[in-house]
Amino acid sequence: MSAELSGCEPLSAAGGASGVLVLHGFTGCPQSMRPLAQAFAAAGFTVELPLLPGHGTTVDDMIATGWADWTAAAEAAYVDLAGRCDSMVVAGLSMGGALALWLGGRHPEIAGLVCVNPVVDVASELVEGVRAMIDAGADRIEGIGGNIAKPGVEEAAYDAAPLGPLLSLAEGTGALQGDLGKVTSPLLLFNSPQDHVVPPANGDLVAGGVAGPVERVTLERSYHVATLDYDADLIEQQAVAFAQRVTG
Repeated sequence: MSAELSGCEPLSAAGGASGVLVLHGFTGCPQSMRPLAQAFAAAGFTVELPLLPGHGTTVDDMIATGWADWTAAAEAAYVDLAGRCDSMVVAGLSMGGALALWLGGRHPEIAGLVCVNPVVDVASELVEGVRAMIDAGADRIEGIGGNIAKPGVEEAAYDAAPLGPLLSLAEGTGALQGDLGKVTSPLLLFNSPQDHVVPPANGDLVAGGVAGPVERVTLERSYHVATLDYDADLIEQQAVAFAQRVTG
């Protein structure tokens, strides 16, 4: 395993009896979610922001990982934090949002979910293209990180996306779609209409698929990595208020 990239360190913050698990996206790292995690911590929550398997080092480290590894890591982090807290919120960006929904379907006791531009549907044309590239011997494509409207802001993400894990993400989120009806926890759902990574229609799939109450917020000024973009403050304020409400 290679050394962690700068800014990719996990975050742990001790706080009160309510906990928040914060999950980053595909090929990204805790850097993209650190400001949100710190906002939860500043509000008195006990917070964990883990580094997911294969992330935060090199693309080569990620190639051997997949959906089963990321869900297992999310589950382990959830169980650990829930064991120390009376109530729980799970927040995630992109793939992290998918993992939050995956946890929500398995843990109805979760007080609330916060999803920022979650992915639950990878286009079939993209999946077919990825399979063709793998068959042709390729193992990675150009990176998908850093989709941010605000000038001068960068996401600490890989400069390439590994194809095997991308295929695994597609298969995992495809299965997740059929399980959205198991998600009964209240959901705060943020979507960017100008998302160049995850089609905004994913937000409609999530909102229409879950069984619990949904509160939607449109991020008019931000691209995919909205937690580092123009609407970061809005996300932090609304997410903290939502977490306080559902754990109160």
